[in-house]
Amino acid sequence: MSRIVLGVTGGVAAYKAVELASALRQREHEVDAVLTRAAQAFVTPLAFSSVTGRRAFVDDDLWRAGGDVLHVELAQAAAAVVVAPATADFIARAAAGLGDSLLGLVLLGAPCPVLWAPAMETHMWRHPATQGNLERLRSFGHRIVPPAEGHLASGRSGPGRLPEPAELLAAVEAELRPPQLAGVQVVVTAGPTREHLDPVRFLSNPSTGRMGIAVAEAARDAGADVTLVLGPTEIRPAGGIAVRRVTSAAEMFAAVEEIFERTDVLVATAAVADLRPTQSVERKVKKAELPQSIELERTEDILAFAGAHRRPGQVLVGFAAETQDPEAEARRKLKEKSCDLVVGNDVLSPGAGFAVDTNLCTFVTAHGAWQVGPASKREIGEEIVAFVAQRLGR
Repeated sequence: MSRIVLGVTGGVAAYKAVELASALRQREHEVDAVLTRAAQAFVTPLAFSSVTGRRAFVDDDLWRAGGDVLHVELAQAAAAVVVAPATADFIARAAAGLGDSLLGLVLLGAPCPVLWAPAMETHMWRHPATQGNLERLRSFGHRIVPPAEGHLASGRSGPGRLPEPAELLAAVEAELRPPQLAGVQVVVTAGPTREHLDPVRFLSNPSTGRMGIAVAEAARDAGADVTLVLGPTEIRPAGGIAVRRVTSAAEMFAAVEEIFERTDVLVATAAVADLRPTQSVERKVKKAELPQSIELERTEDILAFAGAHRRPGQVLVGFAAETQDPEAEARRKLKEKSCDLVVGNDVLSPGAGFAVDTNLCTFVTAHGAWQVGPASKREIGEEIVAFVAQRLGR
């Protein structure tokens, strides 16, 4: 049994927090609900005390006799703090370190895992200020449970909906389990590479690095020490991950080669360009001077290098981005590059491939194949981490 502080802020989705509190109690957790003033416009402390069998707290409790240490007691006794729903306003206050509410003070004193479940309109979720505040919370070591996509209070549809209580319960209990990959050295390659002809022209592909970043974040949350070798992308990884920025296939290969010997797990998600110009010049070639044909050569094969140089006990995961029959290509790559797992996906399938937040994959091992998804890339990343943990006997 663990003691959970459930922070509830002022959003329409606050009613789901009552369901979450009930679900936590059914799993034999003790739940201390802490409601902001805004939350009380949507739900009451009585609703929470009714389902938890424990007193629910509000800001006024700070100013009652003995209230001066209430936030300390709540913070120090908690095994985890979860804020659900978390509004854009409260996220901003917490990111700034404000202690102008009981819940804010609890968060400032909590030495335990903290989970945030944002819920708001899509335009608020996507606003750079909100994303910047979430990034700051991640830098504190907090975990963000992404909002679901669906019907919103405004009648519109899009990302911003609070996940269902069952999903939030799973996220809380995952934080309470000992980290599966504690002490494991994980290297993830992600994003595209660029093979320059001159400073303004290059060969590349549409990869954004989303899949690899999702894997890196899932491994970090499982307790691993993660190094992300990242090609050119505008997507920013969350905190707690060592990032090595590279541009070309040669640079990515050199980065992996340097650290591979002390790596326990390599997950090669990067869409490395297969070819590069044999010659690259340092100035822009004028249009009139461009050749009719460009001589190309193959780039370094990072996955083949890893497969040829892996030591016993290392785990190797590859990816196969295809436009037809990804399972067959994944099987070929599994054998030829000595992988433990190859994740194949058809980049032309709706909701899969490049520049989207979801994926539909076929996991292929020496013992069989199975489909994973449609699911978020974070969920795919967690499936990969679960495979790695099992492979390592964790």
